[in-house]
Amino acid sequence: MFNEKKLVEDRNAKVSAMENIVKTAEAENRLPSDEEKAQFNNLKKEIADIDASLEMQKEVKNMDLKPVPGAPAASADEPTEADKKAIENKERKLFANALRGIRNENTTVNDGKVMIPTTVWNRIISKVEEICPIYERADKYNIKGNFVIPKDNGGDLEVAYADEFTDLEAGNVKISSIELKGFLAGALAKVSRSLINNTDFDIVGYVEAKMAEKISKFIEKELLHGTENKIEGLRGIANDMKVTTASANAITPDELMDVQDKLPDAYQGNAIWIMSRATRNKIRQLKDHEGDYILNRDLAAKWNYTLLGKDVYVSAQMDNIAAGKDVIFYGDFSGLAVKVSEGASMQVLNEKYATQHATGIVAWLEMDAKVADTEKIAKLTMHA
Repeated sequence: MFNEKKLVEDRNAKVSAMENIVKTAEAENRLPSDEEKAQFNNLKKEIADIDASLEMQKEVKNMDLKPVPGAPAASADEPTEADKKAIENKERKLFANALRGIRNENTTVNDGKVMIPTTVWNRIISKVEEICPIYERADKYNIKGNFVIPKDNGGDLEVAYADEFTDLEAGNVKISSIELKGFLAGALAKVSRSLINNTDFDIVGYVEAKMAEKISKFIEKELLHGTENKIEGLRGIANDMKVTTASANAITPDELMDVQDKLPDAYQGNAIWIMSRATRNKIRQLKDHEGDYILNRDLAAKWNYTLLGKDVYVSAQMDNIAAGKDVIFYGDFSGLAVKVSEGASMQVLNEKYATQHATGIVAWLEMDAKVADTEKIAKLTMHA
């Protein structure tokens, strides 16, 4: 059910905001501006929506649910799908208001930043996962602050017979730890004021798509290459999981097979290749010892190509073939630990891009990434 008290308070606040728009124009002896008219009409529509919601609640209160024969009883504390949808719609509407400059206590804090509602942030992150497969496949942690997780450096856990009152001997499993920190990053998107002022335009959906695009590009770049003294990403791949080509400008089929064989069979099931489009085009010309092409066009594959039986993902963030470059990654990317803190905030920059008739929107997040299981990911590096 809707929170009737909050709805009424929200309605009264909107009525007061409409009155202030009219009083401001009267006090300055002028007609309302186009922006004020847009805000007034937007508030008027939202008040009508609140009135409709209150009327719906009144009708629902007079209705009784009939039990479905044979159905289990629902928990009184568990929100229904209708409740979840209502919460999402309300949060999206409040967020749209905040983007259009209509302040409200639910989304705007004292320093002018706009808190991203959980439902909106979750949709942004889900879009990031669709765009960025390496992030989607990584082992993710949504935790604030620094924290430590175990790092598997390979080795075999020994199981042996033992006698009572004798010590077990440790095997050669090498377990250490890694610390994931919170490096601050910001993604900037500019939105046309004409779109923002258009109350019929889905401004929240547009911001979700733009932010997902910006964030996914940043995340993919950092996961693949990292930055010195910041996010490590796949720069932390172990030396024994690295294959270096004999040539500085060419790759052989045997070298690709060597990369694939770096992974134990237990981790081959979910392994994929990551490379640039130019590198993939070079590999298309390679054949195995029997004269068959090792890269195959496969419409049933997720990204339409397979190499040595595994899907090939092309990333614009990968380096092309050149001396000393890491040009191919192969592995099960759940071996990469990624932390993206929840509670991301967004700042609306109204003045900075006013001369462009645009509004800047910056989303802030904290993240870090390191290789947590060294046996799951390998790479191919060109000879220097």
